[in-house]
Amino acid sequence: MTKIGLLSDTHGFLDPKIYEYFKDVDEIWHAGDVGSMEVIDKLRAFKPLRGVYGNIDDYEIREELPEFNRFTCENVDILITHIAGKPGKYAKPAYDALIEKSPKLFICGHSHILLVKMDPKFNMLWMNPGACGYKGFHQVKTILRFSIDGEKIQDLEAIELGKRV
Repeated sequence: MTKIGLLSDTHGFLDPKIYEYFKDVDEIWHAGDVGSMEVIDKLRAFKPLRGVYGNIDDYEIREELPEFNRFTCENVDILITHIAGKPGKYAKPAYDALIEKSPKLFICGHSHILLVKMDPKFNMLWMNPGACGYKGFHQVKTILRFSIDGEKIQDLEAIELGKRV
């Protein structure tokens, strides 16, 4: 079993509560708009990191992280990108990637809205952890925590870190 901590839209700020909530995870996945190399360095020093760059990320972050990150965790095919839209209304690059080969788990960020739902068209679970930085319109900073056991995605928790002040 692999325990995952999922976050997005840090915009250069890493909430100290993340260390507590992610202390028992095996990997951290970042769905873009990292905001600074310092965030990447701190996360990598804490846990193994997978991620993608977002629309606010500079050339340095874009050299470190891809726009689309496709990999397998346990027996689950995963695709992460920052700007994807949502089930039924995908952004073109994300839609093209899904048409090519839909994953079992599709993760994105950008909207600053935490949402998890099944997409029956692509037969996949879609996750957006919301935003955990201070920039944006969201009112509450959010992250997700879950585990993958073989082919099962389970133990999903939506976590509120507090108000965006």
